[in-house]
Formats: sequence, C-alpha cells, structure tokens
Amino acid sequence: MAIRVGILTSGGDCPGLNATLRGVAKALYHRMGDKVEIVGIMNGYDGLINGNYREMSPDEFSGILTVGGTILGTKRTPFKKMRVVEDDKVDKVAAMKKNYRAAKLDCLLCLGGNGTHKTANLLSQEGLNIIGLPKTIDNDIYGTDVTFGFHTAVDIATEVIDRIHTTAGSHSRVMCIELPYDIKKVAAAVENRAKAGKNFSILAVAEGAFSVEEAKMKRKEWTAKRAEAGYTTATARIAKQVEELTGAETRICVPGHMQRGGSPSAYDRVLATQFGSYAAGLVADEHYGVTVAMVNRHVTANPLADIAGKTRGVPGDCDMLNVARAMGISLG
Repeated sequence: MAIRVGILTSGGDCPGLNATLRGVAKALYHRMGDKVEIVGIMNGYDGLINGNYREMSPDEFSGILTVGGTILGTKRTPFKKMRVVEDDKVDKVAAMKKNYRAAKLDCLLCLGGNGTHKTANLLSQEGLNIIGLPKTIDNDIYGTDVTFGFHTAVDIATEVIDRIHTTAGSHSRVMCIELPYDIKKVAAAVENRAKAGKNFSILAVAEGAFSVEEAKMKRKEWTAKRAEAGYTTATARIAKQVEELTGAETRICVPGHMQRGGSPSAYDRVLATQFGSYAAGLVADEHYGVTVAMVNRHVTANPLADIAGKTRGVPGDCDMLNVARAMGISLG
C-alpha cells in the first residue's frame, strides 16, 4: 500500500520553496519508489480548507531547483482566524481535518514561517500527522539557526544597498532602506557622518522596527499612534523624523517583494535540499509533530509544540552586532 503525503506552502513566498518541494519529492521517490504518492495542496491552508488539491507526478518536481515562487501557489491565512467562523460559515479547522481525510493523507508537510507553524501545531494537536519546514526571509523561526529564503534575501538586500550608495552620494541624500531604536541616536549618527565629510548616509530599517517609546506601549496603542500620524511603514516614519531632526533630504527605498522573488542562492538551494531530504526521512520513520531545523550545522527536528508561537530574535551581544559597533555603525 502506498503512503500518501500531502504538501503545502503557506504565507509569503520566498526563494527556495520549489527547491524544498523538489528535495522532499526526490528523496521520497528514491526511498519508496512507487510506494509513495504526493498530493499537492494548492494555495496553502486555504486549499486545505476548500479541498483544492491534486495528485502530483514525479516529473513535476524536476527542473524547479532554480525556479522562484512556488508551483503549489500560496496564500496568507492568518492563524488568529483559524478558529473564527466568518461570514462564509466555514469551520476552518473542521474543514481542514475533513479534507485531510478525504484526500486519504497519511501525513501533511507544511512549508512556511511563524504563522504557518502555529497552524501546523494546531493541526498536530487535532490529531493529524504533521511535519513543518521553516521558510522565511526574516530568519526568525525559533529553534533553527537558519531558514531557507533568508540567505537569498540578504544577497538581494545587499545588492540594493550597494546600488543605493552611488545615487545617495550623487544627490547628497539620506537613504532609508526598509531593533527598539532611539531616533535621536539615529539623527546624531547622520549628523556625525556629515561633520566627518560624508555627504550621504544609508539607514537600513528592519520591517518591524520599534522606537524606544513604542516598545513600552501595547500593540493597540502604537498601532493607533502610527495610524494617526499617517505612517504606513517604519521606513516612512524614520525618514520623516530624520529629515525633521537633521534637515537632510531623505528618500525611501523599500526592497519588499524583490527579496521574495527570483531564483534562490546556491546556499539556499543546498539548504532547501537538505531540509527536504530530512523531511522525507521523517515521513519514512513516521516521525510526526515536528519541524525541521538546522542546529550547529546539523539538520535535526524540533517538536512543533516547542517552537509554535515563539520568535527567534537577535541577541543584543551577538558577534555580528559587536563587530558593527566596533566599526562605528550606529544601531539606533
């Protein structure tokens, strides 16, 4: 009897998703031959909720190592709404369990970030056989040293910043490129560069950057404050404040979806293949309720219950930040 393996990609896309799908499929076919059937769930958990899935053939996983995006499609289905019955009257959790069984799945592999893993853990607790694979350009999934997609995103961001250098210098501008930060320290760093004869500055802004004041507020409070001020992004907020404090002309560049698109780097291709192959081994061993991880350069697995809902942050004393400080780079 063949084992039927469901697989889905959820949340924002990123380079390496197809490479991971390929790694899983090729390793499964190599291990089990015609005793494995792979069922692709289309558009993430939305496809599982609505019964949008199909059996896939081995040739569909060939030639996709370098292809960006995901051949299965993806869609954001927020975890906070999974238990909420909306206007369509659909019980999402019940529907996912029903379609898992209707597809005759023996297990389900979920490729995604923090939200995806929270839903994966929910389904695991509901009795389904689940394996997670950590994908995010943010590299913030708890329990793993690295996620596929991150390395490529860093490469793309680096190229964007390199290109910004020339135009920033030409126009004598401060360029804001989209951990709590003190805006006065940021402004002081810009002014100190100007005094040292630097006619431009580049500020790299984390997407979820908080000011020291916002860090003391509850989510509803800082959300309301930002909405009232009319800021849509952290980058826009910081650019405006730096311009007001220093008088320097500012411009904004948001790499955004450029970091999610395109072919994965060589590193991410290898990492995705490692993760996919390891996941295939977990399937063969019927080891479920876990997510794949890289810890101290070794691929392993963590219990979903231990990582779901947790975010991996950057330690304030990590080596890279210490090097930045030693170079005189302001961290806000």
